[in-house]
Amino acid sequence: MDRRAFLRATTLAATAALPSGEGRGQQTAAPGETTAADRVLVVNEASNTVAVIDPRRNAVESTINLTSFDEDPRPAYRYVTAGVPPTAAEMIDKPLYHGCIGAHGAAASADQTLVALTGRGSSNLYLIDTVHPRVLGNRPNPFGSATTNAECISSGVLVGRDPGAPAFTRNGREVWVPLRGEDRIAIVDTGRALKEVAGTPSGAVRALLQTVHGPSHVIFSGDGTLAYIVSEKVARVDVIRVNADTNGYARPQRAAMLDISQLDSTGCTSFEQLTPDGTQLWLAHALGDSLSVLSAHMPFAPVGRITLGEMARPHAVAFVENARGRAAYVSYGRVSASADGGAASEIAIVERGASAEDRKVAKTFPSGGRKARGLCVNPANTLLYVAHEQDEAAGNPYAGQSVCSAFDVSDPYSPRMIAQIPLGALLLPSGELPNTKSTSIAYVRPRSGIRLGWAGAG
Repeated sequence: MDRRAFLRATTLAATAALPSGEGRGQQTAAPGETTAADRVLVVNEASNTVAVIDPRRNAVESTINLTSFDEDPRPAYRYVTAGVPPTAAEMIDKPLYHGCIGAHGAAASADQTLVALTGRGSSNLYLIDTVHPRVLGNRPNPFGSATTNAECISSGVLVGRDPGAPAFTRNGREVWVPLRGEDRIAIVDTGRALKEVAGTPSGAVRALLQTVHGPSHVIFSGDGTLAYIVSEKVARVDVIRVNADTNGYARPQRAAMLDISQLDSTGCTSFEQLTPDGTQLWLAHALGDSLSVLSAHMPFAPVGRITLGEMARPHAVAFVENARGRAAYVSYGRVSASADGGAASEIAIVERGASAEDRKVAKTFPSGGRKARGLCVNPANTLLYVAHEQDEAAGNPYAGQSVCSAFDVSDPYSPRMIAQIPLGALLLPSGELPNTKSTSIAYVRPRSGIRLGWAGAG
């Protein structure tokens, strides 16, 4: 049985076999927690696709195509040739392939109508319309027919070597993109980028800001005046004053270069997150198996450190605050044996109510998949979504597929799994491309005025 037939068979079998209420079926969210506009976007690095989930149904409604397969009717340019899907490495070596390579970080604009997404291997930035989920800048395919795609993929904006997770400035004028292969931040003019992806060369990259070695992540303070830049190569945090001019464009000035080697001797900070009140910066140290907390304001002093346990391999941090408590969730990259004999990863719950000195992991719970990565929450802080890098192992209901897990976190310290969502595949004219290796996730509610873009993609 080929992979496509296997995926269809296992999905149908799993759907039929799962009783409702056991935490693995597709269950709807409670009224008031979601709206018709809400979407969860899951970025898949191996397939170069974005799965779009409707959180009202907890099911994939569409897949955004970032590949250039099947734009040309000739066999060499198609995804599947002679009935055999290529491996991930072979996919991007197809002749004249010009699609995304290594779809990675994603972040929403302040009004959440745009998501910026990077291609690590193709060195570019894409812009996605979240109202009608699609890549901006695609053009009609001159080879368009019943056997090809109707559109050719946009080339995006060329930003530099190995771009990581981007971030919109608070006013939306710019997208800052860390370039891990260049030790710089590409500062992209959003307006010019929209013109450039539409085919009008506009010089979208306004400036290149020299920063720490191997910048991995950048986020902005709540008031938008500061940028915090962390690294996966050195134990440093670069704090930059945005210093916006009268038109809202940055005139960067360094506020501080922080040495955090006493907090993380491994020098590998893969992710950072601000607390909802904007007073603290939480850092995830992927090789140090720990979190550290800094004040988000001058002099940016250390506030605490949280040990997670050997080989936890933390990645993303998400905060949940509601009427029943405050907690921080941390995704563990470690894959270990699950209670049912399969393979799974964990999410840690860190106490937020305790004093800085007493903060610790209160408990962990299964992530609902293998190698948990990105985390995001809904505006009401009652739903948590988890992306996973690895496919489900044999013996699990969705074996061979990537899944996104949904949890009811209305009680932050007693999360309840409500859905394990198989991400399925992109249907191309020549065959099905499975959505695989989910690295980043974002919950969006376009035009809501609620800041979500800086609170969960990783």
